[in-house]
Amino acid sequence: MKKVALIIFSLPVALALAHICGVMWFGLDSPVEIVKEDNVAVPMRDGVVLRADIWRPAGAGTFPVLVYRTPYDKRRAPESYATYRKAAERGYAVVMQDVRGRYASAGEFLPYQQDGKDGYDTIEWAAKQPWSSGAVGTFGLSYPGAVQWLAAMERPPHLKAMVPAMTFSTPRNFFYSGGVFDGSWAGWIWNNIAPDVRVKKNLPGPKTGEEARAAWEKDRSKLQGRLPLAALGELREIAPWYFDWMRHEPTDAWWEWCELRGKYDRTDAAVLNLSGWYDEAYGPEGATTNYSGVVAARKGQTDKRAHLLIGPWVHGVGATKETKAGVRDFGPGSAIDYDEIVLRWMDRYVKGIANGVDKEKSVRVFVMGSNTWREADAWPIPGTQQMPLYLAAGAGKAGDLRQSAPTKDVAPSSFISDPAKPVTDPYPAYSGGHDYSEMAKRSDVLVFETAPLEQDTEVVGNITAEIYISCDAPDTDLWVKLLDVSPDGQAVNLMSPGLDVLRASYRNPGGKRELLEPGRVYKLELKNLITGNLFRKGHRIRAQISAAFFPHFSRNLHTGKLEMESAEMHKATIRIHHDRKNASRIVLPVIGR
Repeated sequence: MKKVALIIFSLPVALALAHICGVMWFGLDSPVEIVKEDNVAVPMRDGVVLRADIWRPAGAGTFPVLVYRTPYDKRRAPESYATYRKAAERGYAVVMQDVRGRYASAGEFLPYQQDGKDGYDTIEWAAKQPWSSGAVGTFGLSYPGAVQWLAAMERPPHLKAMVPAMTFSTPRNFFYSGGVFDGSWAGWIWNNIAPDVRVKKNLPGPKTGEEARAAWEKDRSKLQGRLPLAALGELREIAPWYFDWMRHEPTDAWWEWCELRGKYDRTDAAVLNLSGWYDEAYGPEGATTNYSGVVAARKGQTDKRAHLLIGPWVHGVGATKETKAGVRDFGPGSAIDYDEIVLRWMDRYVKGIANGVDKEKSVRVFVMGSNTWREADAWPIPGTQQMPLYLAAGAGKAGDLRQSAPTKDVAPSSFISDPAKPVTDPYPAYSGGHDYSEMAKRSDVLVFETAPLEQDTEVVGNITAEIYISCDAPDTDLWVKLLDVSPDGQAVNLMSPGLDVLRASYRNPGGKRELLEPGRVYKLELKNLITGNLFRKGHRIRAQISAAFFPHFSRNLHTGKLEMESAEMHKATIRIHHDRKNASRIVLPVIGR
């Protein structure tokens, strides 16, 4: 263990920093002194030693503890974020730990699989240290958000509060989505995980983040387009667990180790769920599902100790300070002080300070388009009404979205999908809102849209797509993307890809894979499209339908075989039915204004 000299701020400088950063001092009247200890050993129950850097106020006494666990190198975290320093200045001890098998920590890295027990052991270790008061909170975003939930499911008795940001609720919307494998995992492994593994195992290839990103940009298309997916030999030694993921279908009980749904009664911690509408798709679904699950599990309690916060942001802590996401500008009121929100939550539920957090509305979500925040005491927002929009044939290539249900038998709309030439996102990074108007020109994309709206229409919550489909192949994927079309023709997406897809063979939730009978009509339901958006008067609401959205998610081969094990591809004709018997529709959660 290496002990570093005290970090000292003189009182004038400390007070200036407090004013600038919004730090509350709670009566401190002497210089702020912070002790930093590097690579402190934290033993796990199986004898493996993980390493943590610890920041804490100097001097005698005990302090409440905040735990942050990461696979991305604990040394780099303070370089990017100020949360750790601010927390120590505020009177917390902060434990920043490399998860098992990453950087300074020993053991084998198996993403997410060990983090429940390791998180429990770390929380309980922190509670027993001589500088600890015994009260522990956890915070972090993305992977550092997921590990909080996985640890909480293990019931650590000293965990008082947590702020899991931009993370999932279920492996079925995380590793897969709608039964379709998430194509971003290969890039995540290549850019974030592989360099450290290559260093430790002395493997060839990029050994720094910069080198990895440069190689990825050069070979991205080749790596992402590889079929079968399991043929990505470049990752075999680096991430053998990646291939285990692909061997287990999304409905496999094997995934239960990271399922949160139905288990919320396992924790009494106060939970602040945070995400953004343009977060990775699992984020807003995870935040809303986890919030609702905690509230339901604490039915009858006056203070549920659960809040929900969703802004218009993309993925990442830094995004919460931004006021733009792609082509959309949300104004200065859309940004938040992430550090202050985390620390106020901890002050209330770890320190026990009556700062009013528990008196605030438990739900706060940003409405894009009006660029305002909406607050409520429940989710879905009370007063929400369901407004159906039915698909109908139009005069031209584009179809219509109408509030009236179809009354006639009409021919379905159809398109041919070729997995060798899939619908491809022209915005590879896809973060934020982008103009997808050009997509309507593709022959393998169907578009249905309303007439110009006669009044503002505020949509906040889960959107459902009920689509009747037939296909001449044993399987296909259905993508239903919702767009806000302005009078100038710009068609902007309202969420990141992932919640807006369903593989037809996984149409029965929780059931086994069932292939299609060619020509038979099936009702496919997508229930997790989610956003908060005001469609302005004069705008149109557009539903964009396709069978692929590459490379973010894998392609359906239309053969009945899975893309993990096969490279054979066939074209398929997909028909979208919108007659009186098969009334395809989009159901919007609309809030009266």
